[in-house]
Amino acid sequence: MANIAEGFDTETDADFIRFLRYGFRSTTEVQSHLYVALDQKYITKDEFNKIYSAAEEVKSLISGFIRYLKS
Repeated sequence: MANIAEGFDTETDADFIRFLRYGFRSTTEVQSHLYVALDQKYITKDEFNKIYSAAEEVKSLISGFIRYLKS
């Protein structure tokens, strides 16, 4: 969220897209950390699936927003 907020205040769509991509990659990083949390038994498989799916939805929304800004 912080990456997207920072990018929102840029002067061009190209700059904003750059920050949206940072947000996309940060979401992938969260998904990576979820595997560690699952392996270490900090979360259950159900919690993993719920959060991982939410992250996939966020990535889809970011991708759609990038496509919109490019059009």
